Amino acid sequence: FGVLSAKKENVAELVYYGLYALQHRGQESCGIVVNDDGVFSSYKDLGLVSEVFSKDTLSHFPEGTMAVGHVRYSTTGDTRRENAQPISITHVKGNLAVAHNGNLVNKDELAQELSVTGAIFQTTTDTEMIAYTIAKERLNSKSVEEAGEKTINHLVGAFSLIVMSPQKLIAARDPWGFRPLCMGKKGDAIVFASETCALDSVGAEFVRDIEPGEIVVVQDGKISTIRTHVGKKPHTMCIFEYLYFARPDSIIEGQSAHDSRMLAGKYLAQEFPVEA
Repeated sequence: FGVLSAKKENVAELVYYGLYALQHRGQESCGIVVNDDGVFSSYKDLGLVSEVFSKDTLSHFPEGTMAVGHVRYSTTGDTRRENAQPISITHVKGNLAVAHNGNLVNKDELAQELSVTGAIFQTTTDTEMIAYTIAKERLNSKSVEEAGEKTINHLVGAFSLIVMSPQKLIAARDPWGFRPLCMGKKGDAIVFASETCALDSVGAEFVRDIEPGEIVVVQDGKISTIRTHVGKKPHTMCIFEYLYFARPDSIIEGQSAHDSRMLAGKYLAQEFPVEA
């Protein structure tokens, strides 16, 4: 879940409610990073959103114009605090925070590539490798979104990303579109979330889904897109989003998750009828 507001406000609280609505996607750990004029404030820990973020914890965050949050269900990496997301790094061009839903299948090759160039890993997650690759590509790129565009060439597998730099909030989806990612609007604020239920929870209006392979960049309220990777792969949304991961009241790629489950039962009865 990520938000970019037109003015400084309590963005941490907004992300908190967004993550609360996405709790079903991961109950292992959670985290929030707030961007206050390029200064990043981060807090993450093992546990549920309600356990990790008390009123007191949330009150320690400064007001800011941007924030990104994440709930984790571990697929790559152990259950430990360091592996909680978002992953925050400081590199030569500034701060970077990355929230990632998905799984890279070329993690080992990527780790090898980065290790030989001197990368030292603090976590055992593939998300950290994505963050490092963006930082590495940023050295020879004019912008963070260009670095993100080049990074996609190195990644194989599922990745819906929200990337926060000092001035920009970026959402990107892998070219296959395995995991969902959508964009909403709340007044002058732009919101990104894995599911529409999180937009509903903060009173944001659904705008559209991020397309597979698309990179959406928001800066100073202006939205631009990079479509270099769009249409390069067949769209293969993970069937488990409809059957298991998504909350029933979410709309995934234009389809109600609840309705899809009802239809799955109907088609099952048609294809495999039993006397019952």
